[in-house]
Amino acid sequence: MNSLLLGYALVGALAVLLALGSSAIRRTPFTEPMLALFLGVLAGPVLGLLDLDDRLGAALMREVSRALLAVSLMAVALRFPLAGYRRVLRPVLVLLTAGMVGMAVLSAGLAWLLLGVPLSLAALLGSCLSPTDPVLASGIVSGGPAERQLPARLRQVISGESGGNDGLAFPLVVLALAAVGARPWADQLVVAVWGVLGAVVVGVLLGWLAGRAVRAASRRETLDRGSLVVFAILLGIAALGIGQVFHTDDILAVFVTGLAYNRVIGDQPRIAEQKLDDALTRYLVLPLFFMLGVELPWRDWLDAGWRLPLFAVAVLLVRRLPVVAGLRAPLRLGWREVVFLGWFGPIGVSALFYLTFSADEGARDPLLWNAGSLVVVLSIVLHGATAMPGRRWYAAAGSRGDG
Repeated sequence: MNSLLLGYALVGALAVLLALGSSAIRRTPFTEPMLALFLGVLAGPVLGLLDLDDRLGAALMREVSRALLAVSLMAVALRFPLAGYRRVLRPVLVLLTAGMVGMAVLSAGLAWLLLGVPLSLAALLGSCLSPTDPVLASGIVSGGPAERQLPARLRQVISGESGGNDGLAFPLVVLALAAVGARPWADQLVVAVWGVLGAVVVGVLLGWLAGRAVRAASRRETLDRGSLVVFAILLGIAALGIGQVFHTDDILAVFVTGLAYNRVIGDQPRIAEQKLDDALTRYLVLPLFFMLGVELPWRDWLDAGWRLPLFAVAVLLVRRLPVVAGLRAPLRLGWREVVFLGWFGPIGVSALFYLTFSADEGARDPLLWNAGSLVVVLSIVLHGATAMPGRRWYAAAGSRGDG
């Protein structure tokens, strides 16, 4: 308990410092997730101030990441008017189907080749690492600098992909769990199919009802505009809980709820969108990445030798860019967009959720967490550090007429 209280104090102090110096921090290559991660490493492995029980740490990581994804996916669903997402439906669908499967296969192949694990475990690891993280992606495509430096279409593609593939990775993960023997094939197939279909049904109904309620309150002039931010967060948490009650893919249910709510309510979510994104990327991520820093398996990383860091670097370099480049024609993107989209597919909260979810479902091989967590850490650092120069490069290349 003392460790948890100390953790609360450290995260709270970091949040206060970030609030005081937010504008200055935004001009540096350091992001809020990076700073929270570094503080967790300092408090845990370096100074030994915090030491969570392994089972408690894994349970906290799973549930905090699940809740954070719910808030993040609501922010993504409300980031643009729904017409904006319709304009990029083709590239988003390509990335959610062939793109995500290709990234899962390449990541699995790297795990099998470099780590020497069985194909079943490699498939599970590849599935956990396949989704683009909406939390880290929001720091790249939202806010004033992103709106000035990146075209709306590219931001919409990244947002739509990061929102959809977090939930659509669920069937890949549950089927891979059957491959490693954690669950029977027949049971997992039913879970995968019902997970997606049930999530769509729950999301459409809940989003429609919530949107109609807000429109009715607006007509009666009983709606406080500032409360839309809180309402969007609570709606995401509600969708998460209802999805779990009906044993659906609760992560996908949240995103579908947000899209349905966006469709019914029209332009009103734009009032809450920027505040929700800003609060998410600056503050709500802090506890999770702080906890990740405390829980990192440093000794296991060192004992694994050179293969583990080689795998992590290879995943970041090979998992995404070749897939996006190979799909350039159906994506209808220029080479400048391909390079940007091919690099900025960060791996973060969604991977942490699926890694801990897989362990809870019976995948006990420690290499799953050791390899996956190292990839997440490298993604937080490298994608965070390159976000600002990457956006500037894209804008400068556009002014020269490249792509």
